[in-house]
Amino acid sequence: MMAYTAMPLWVVLASLVAGLLILVLGEPWHRTRVAINLGAAIAKLVLVGIMLWGVARGHEFHFTLALLPGLELKLHADALTMLLATLSAILWLLTTVYAIAYLETSPNRARFFGFFGLCVAATMGVATAGNLFTFFIFYELLTLATWPLVVHRGTRESLRSGTLYLAFTLGGGALMLLGIVGLQVISGTTEFLPGGFLNKDHAPAALLQGLFLLLFIGFGVKAAIVPLHVWLPRAMVAPAPVSALLHAVAVVKAGAFGIVRLVYDVYGLELTAQLGMNMLVAGAAAFTIIYGSVMALRQNDIKRRLAYSTVSQVSYIALGVGIGGPLATIGGLVHLVHQGLMKITLFFCAGNLAETHGIKKVSDMNGIGRTMPWTTLAFTVGALGMIGIPPLAGFVSKWYLGLGGIEAGHYWVVAVLVASTLLNAAYFLPVLKRAWFDPPPDDRPTGVQEASLHLLWPSLFTAALAIGAGILAGMPFSPLEWAILITERVYE
Repeated sequence: MMAYTAMPLWVVLASLVAGLLILVLGEPWHRTRVAINLGAAIAKLVLVGIMLWGVARGHEFHFTLALLPGLELKLHADALTMLLATLSAILWLLTTVYAIAYLETSPNRARFFGFFGLCVAATMGVATAGNLFTFFIFYELLTLATWPLVVHRGTRESLRSGTLYLAFTLGGGALMLLGIVGLQVISGTTEFLPGGFLNKDHAPAALLQGLFLLLFIGFGVKAAIVPLHVWLPRAMVAPAPVSALLHAVAVVKAGAFGIVRLVYDVYGLELTAQLGMNMLVAGAAAFTIIYGSVMALRQNDIKRRLAYSTVSQVSYIALGVGIGGPLATIGGLVHLVHQGLMKITLFFCAGNLAETHGIKKVSDMNGIGRTMPWTTLAFTVGALGMIGIPPLAGFVSKWYLGLGGIEAGHYWVVAVLVASTLLNAAYFLPVLKRAWFDPPPDDRPTGVQEASLHLLWPSLFTAALAIGAGILAGMPFSPLEWAILITERVYE
């Protein structure tokens, strides 16, 4: 029974042990490394599935380890945990398959997959953290585990980008630590509780606002809230599997997830609104949504265009949290999953284009739909989903966010969503037009020359998930139904 209730620990250890084992084994053990990668990813998916089933039925999962007086490493699983943990488990398996094929002839694969496993372990730790102290430990481990992946190619540009990444994320982590210490001092705890563990009697409003701001900045760095987003487009020098991981499930999602925890389980919705911090979150998110979309329009490099799209799209999560109210909360939470499915599809496809035909720029995509029809089809699904075309997953998110804005009396939210949708269309539809309808260059070989099967099928699978998440949104255990379950527990 104790093994069952400690399930969050096993979920973290699955990828942690795999990553460390791969680093110890070293480069020559190719087949063993592949077996460890796939075996650990499948085991994690099974463990998360068991935990998902248990949480849905009200089972409690927790693990606590006392480190110092008053400081505990605490892992637990609630409905919000499972939203990120399930997404991470599914996409880790698919990204592992993709990365094995993508890096087949690359050097330093043991180092890559070792830190890849540590990165996923840190993401699971963030998802299952039961208090801010535990969250901080895994949040910083995520920074350190991701840096070797960003600089994997070892070029001067990648090293500069990695330095910028560390400067922003470690700086944000330092501010976050100050906020956590402050909360510990004034409240005596940092444990996540439904409705928050703080109240207005703990400290003067100005101090509570200051501590909120410190934590929001700390989370906002990884969530790429403007102007803290600068590192993200530069990190696109990393290999495609790393870009997919950064944008879909690991770093940016850890930041967005932290903002959700901050509002719901640290300050609580009521105190956040009393302090006026909800409008800070919503305002920063709205500005980021528009800014990211405008910047995406200016990018010719495919991965940089997708990076600025992420800057915009991840802030939908913070927008829903800031608006408050059941419908906006549902829209923000479900977008945590929907954006992941759509964005990882787009980055897989960008990797396919680069590896198969050396295409890295939008201006080089003319007629690629005739040469790589399946990759282009998957890219089209991801792009239309980001725009919000029904019945794809992105439409569901925007619909609930729009209704939530109206429900809360913030009609400006609808204007932001409309502007964002138009800008999304402006930077994605011309790409699709080039790919499907413009004539290919004369020097491109004729006939179908698709990506290898191991690169192609993860792209098609995630595209199918993005379609299914929209069409089957009302089904049990769909991302939408799970977001509704979380919201019901938040507002009960």
